[in-house]
Amino acid sequence: MSLYPSGEASPVLASKAGRKEAFDLAGYVRRARSGPCFVCAVLAGAPGYDFEQIVFEDEHHVAFLDRYPTVPGKVLVAPKAHLEHVVRDLGEEAYLRLMRTVRRIAVAVEAVVPSERTYLLSLGSQQGNTHLHWHIAPLPPGTPYPEQQFHALMTENGVIPWSLQQAFDLAERLRAVLAGPVGTGQDE
Repeated sequence: MSLYPSGEASPVLASKAGRKEAFDLAGYVRRARSGPCFVCAVLAGAPGYDFEQIVFEDEHHVAFLDRYPTVPGKVLVAPKAHLEHVVRDLGEEAYLRLMRTVRRIAVAVEAVVPSERTYLLSLGSQQGNTHLHWHIAPLPPGTPYPEQQFHALMTENGVIPWSLQQAFDLAERLRAVLAGPVGTGQDE
């Protein structure tokens, strides 16, 4: 629920990201619980995953744009192997390698998308979206406090409508930054 009488997102979000649109949460839950693993589908190049543009890939990990961004520049990072538990399914070295990748992608996102703070979190459930993945969510500068934190991340508060061309453009900008030394420790 918006805190503004007009029912719109805050003026900051509206000017930075465009208006948010309602999200079909029931449809999303149906797809997440009965459809294929979305990370595995992205990796396989399955049709219907065009918005999930891959911005980074190495031997162990993949990073791609979130199909349903709640903030501009939201990216997901996942191991390529279908792992489901962040603690039990990763040994210490694999966990640290994944976190180095998450950091590298987050630094690139901050280089491309203005952000006041960047949220990093692992979500998913054994009931849907089981493939382990991290969300990198850059909070737009000036977002009013009541619209930050979980409010900014919840699709129930709306998603940013965007075109496939906008996804292509953002992915290209992220790939260009990631082609350099950003976030590898070489830039520090």
